[in-house]
Formats: sequence, structure tokens, C-alpha cells
Amino acid sequence: MEMDSVHNYYERLVFDEIKANYRGLLNDELLADMACIALNRIPPRYIRFDIDMSFFLTTEERIDIENLVRKACRRAYKKITSFQENHSDDAINRVKA
Repeated sequence: MEMDSVHNYYERLVFDEIKANYRGLLNDELLADMACIALNRIPPRYIRFDIDMSFFLTTEERIDIENLVRKACRRAYKKITSFQENHSDDAINRVKA
């Protein structure tokens, strides 16, 4: 049974969005965490071949998907940076004590 081709359609889109707009803002580990957070905000859509999905999407659906991915990544970035800010303050306070 051939299962290697089955994947979540949104994975590549989220990875591409992060690479294009967030690389350099966070280290690679935090970018991976950000991808997980973003993907967990989007219902999975499993497919075998990206071309099949792209072929059947209308322009409106494609725009909706792009907006969904952008919004999920933006929210994930805010969550990561908020977590960093809150925890770096705790670390600084512990060092001062």
C-alpha cells in the first residue's frame, strides 16, 4: 500500500509563508514551533498530490486558503513572541534575585 504521498495540504503553504515572512525574526527552533501552532489552528486537509488540490480550487477558495494560512501564521508568531517576552522577564528577574 502506497502511503508516502499522503500529506496535509496546508503544511507546505504554512512552511512557505513562514520562510517568506518570518525567517530571520526567530531562530529555526522557534520557527518550527510557530509552524506547529499555525498548523494546529487550521483543520487538516489530507491529499496525495498538491496538483490535484490546486486544479480543483476556485480563485475564491485559493484566496480564502491564503488568508487562512496568513492569519494562522500571524497568530502563531504573536503567541511565540508573547511567550518569549513573558518568559525572558521571568529569567531576568530570577537572575537579579
